[in-house]
Amino acid sequence: MSEASRKAPHPIDVHVGSRVRLRRMMVGMSQDKLADALSLTFQQVQKYEKGINRVGASRLFQISKVLNVPVQFFYDDFGQEDEIAVAGFAEDSAEDTSASEFMELLSTPEGVQLCKSFSQIQDVTVRRKLLDLIKALAETHRA
Repeated sequence: MSEASRKAPHPIDVHVGSRVRLRRMMVGMSQDKLADALSLTFQQVQKYEKGINRVGASRLFQISKVLNVPVQFFYDDFGQEDEIAVAGFAEDSAEDTSASEFMELLSTPEGVQLCKSFSQIQDVTVRRKLLDLIKALAETHRA
């Protein structure tokens, strides 16, 4: 095994870390607050979230309790990068983004805020019009 491959994080560690980050952001918690709840430094939380350091079973259980999700949440969607479904918009499958792009968006504060705010819109017509607006804006910025 080459030294470079030994140092590269395993894909499952990267996935678990990204799910920790996603959930932390979904609940509006900073890395500092999560670190405090786990009696860690925020740098350790950063390493977990990037997949640089592997999260042990007992630590993952602790994280699941702090973030109020089952442990399985951190493994969900692993290996299904090509199978993303956008609920309510299945007819737009030709324009669906890849799972990695979707997860990348959800890993940003703006992505989390966008999803939270969008999900609070109850009127289907308003949601559709907003989606059309976003698609039009994206189209103008593709070139």
